[in-house]
Amino acid sequence: MQLSTVDSNELKSEQTRVDHVIQKIEAQANHTQKLVDQAHSETRSVESNYSQNAKINTFEVDDRIETNAEVQQQKGLVARAVENESILKRQVATYKQLQDSPYFGRIDIQDPGETDVEPLYIGTASFADEHENFLIYDWRAPISSIYYNGTLGNVSYQTPAGKMNTDLVKKRQFSIQSGKITNMFDTNETVVDEILQEVLGQQNDTYMANIVATIQKEQNDIIRDTTSDLLVVQGVAGSGKTSAILQRIAFLLYHSRTSLNADEIVLFSPNRLYSRYISDVLPSLGERNMRQITLADFLSQRFQGLNVETVFDRYEHNSNMTGADVELAEFIEGPDFMRLVANYVNNLSPDKIQFTNVMFEEKPFFKATDIRKIYTDLPDTMRPADRFLKTKNTLIKQLKKRLDEEANADWIHETIDHLSNEEYNDLIGKKRLRAFESYDDEIHYLGRKLAAKHFQVVYDALFNNYFIDVYSQYVSFLNQVEFPKTVSSAAKQKNQFDFQQAIEYHRLRLMDAAPLLLMRDLFTGSGRNRQIQHIFIDEMQDYSLAQMMYFKHAFSNAKFTLLGDSEQALFKNVEAPQILLTHLKEAFNVKKANLITLNRSYRSTYPITSFAKKLLPDGDQIQAFNREGSLPSVVIRDTVADGNQALIAICKKELQTYGTVAILTRNMTESQHVFENIHRATNANLLSDADLALPKGVLIMPIYLAKGLEFDSVIAYNISQNNYPDQSSTGILYTMASRAMHSLTLLSIGAASPLINEVVNDHEHLVQIK
Repeated sequence: MQLSTVDSNELKSEQTRVDHVIQKIEAQANHTQKLVDQAHSETRSVESNYSQNAKINTFEVDDRIETNAEVQQQKGLVARAVENESILKRQVATYKQLQDSPYFGRIDIQDPGETDVEPLYIGTASFADEHENFLIYDWRAPISSIYYNGTLGNVSYQTPAGKMNTDLVKKRQFSIQSGKITNMFDTNETVVDEILQEVLGQQNDTYMANIVATIQKEQNDIIRDTTSDLLVVQGVAGSGKTSAILQRIAFLLYHSRTSLNADEIVLFSPNRLYSRYISDVLPSLGERNMRQITLADFLSQRFQGLNVETVFDRYEHNSNMTGADVELAEFIEGPDFMRLVANYVNNLSPDKIQFTNVMFEEKPFFKATDIRKIYTDLPDTMRPADRFLKTKNTLIKQLKKRLDEEANADWIHETIDHLSNEEYNDLIGKKRLRAFESYDDEIHYLGRKLAAKHFQVVYDALFNNYFIDVYSQYVSFLNQVEFPKTVSSAAKQKNQFDFQQAIEYHRLRLMDAAPLLLMRDLFTGSGRNRQIQHIFIDEMQDYSLAQMMYFKHAFSNAKFTLLGDSEQALFKNVEAPQILLTHLKEAFNVKKANLITLNRSYRSTYPITSFAKKLLPDGDQIQAFNREGSLPSVVIRDTVADGNQALIAICKKELQTYGTVAILTRNMTESQHVFENIHRATNANLLSDADLALPKGVLIMPIYLAKGLEFDSVIAYNISQNNYPDQSSTGILYTMASRAMHSLTLLSIGAASPLINEVVNDHEHLVQIK
């Protein structure tokens, strides 16, 4: 790497410019704050007017006429006023951030045919002076890509108008804190090690920070990819893949501002702690957060009324599953099984479909036989979903006919006669009295509304497609599936029994969720969201291919970005990256797929990364960033009591230096055991999947909750031979070790795992035994 320190005159000149820019920013911030105050006042005024204008007197018949147009107009005014105030507030927040550190980079360029060299400064947001001269360029601007990808000399960059060429004369990196330049280098690359060392050496905060000042070239390739239908990022622990993905979302929102908004982007997070941990990154760049959801929340929404097994539930309860059970689960969660589901639905004859009665007051309102006849009478050439929808619409028409008949029933007229003012107003809704041609029209309208309320349960059943029993249909499907020959008939029968028993108790096994959703969607034509443009899935190695294929089905118009580390597989054996990626490409069947691999780890110190990578069979591919630190420690104690005492002592020692000490365990039972024994002495916090924030101090959690997170100091609890006996534990131990930024301790009760011993015996210099 070529770099040079800058002389004192240059430093003074640059500081003068920083002072000048901050002064301009401060003036603009003050001006915008006045606009915020003014907008807030206008918002309050509009809301007050809306409150007054929305009041409707219902005591007299003539006063029941609702001024709907006026109310809608007032709603629009309120929405615009609130949005205007929100935009101004975001601008003020951006200016405040720029005041502290206005920019982090400078590039000097000379365009072809020009004699002048133009200096451009790169920051987290654009800023122009009162004459529209850009003092700072947004890091996402096309020309800013030179800062990340270019080396001195002739360079090119993409613009909406096509490729542009220029000469890169100088590249300069800054560290600016509280308006003062603390570090400055001229370099031929980005980012210089000294400044990256400074950033990475800081202690962990409660939330992840944006990395725009330290983006590496390979991360920049991820961020600026706008053409791939499937972008797969395979990154080792601590390689910055999650940070790069968040910057990618910010870049996409900037790049496609007129056609993409944050609500059209969905990120699947490994857990809620992770969701909270990354929640500040996009707002720090002036963007709204994308939608975030966990797999558990997604499935719970799709299967309302069922308790869907989570990945963590299965890990806790079935970690020792072996043999035929594993093979059966792998088959059900594989791509072939999903294709069998699709083929089954598309070729199923009407007499085999599990239609069910629609009940009302404990009697069939629509009989399954009648529903089947409606479906059967439709052309066989129609897709199952189209046939189903036509059947559904026919049933709804029949229901509406019944409502018209019921609207004139005696009980309806009697109910109308006894309506209170409030009940009347609720029924009439936004309907204007002048819209009725006669009193009889009004009575019929009210009667139909009452009849609709009376038969609401029938309409809900039709709307929610409850006239098909998809669970019984799934059992019928399982009955005719040809499972692998190694799966015995007894295992097959047990699988069906376990599924049915779970459903009977309103539970659903995780492995059945994706095929069951696909079956339901293909039958009913529901479940698809074509508005979402981008899907991001973090920790992709913990998802099954069946789940991935369902996401592709459910979000058919979306581009997918999948990121993860196959070495960090907690819920299955470690899978070679290329095999995993081959499977993904086949499952997604997309036109343009792109694979980017990140092998350099930045999170941990050099000794920690060097130790962690030795746990892996192919760990030599991981490149450790050269940041100094102490060796990891292996502490061995003979009894649980001695182990607890050692744990307390380690925690107290680490807290003298670090703000966060994480004790990572194999499962929740072990976490609870540790918490009970040490929380009084350490004031520790026990974290579960329900927690939404990371407090400071000592944290105790099972390893699966630490996915995607990092901590100043990590204590891997009880890495003993009993806990981690063989190669199947490789992913867990590696994930534990790679959560540590500055300090790593491995505590074993009894003999250490052979995986740890192998590293210690072959590379004694990597750890210290205590």
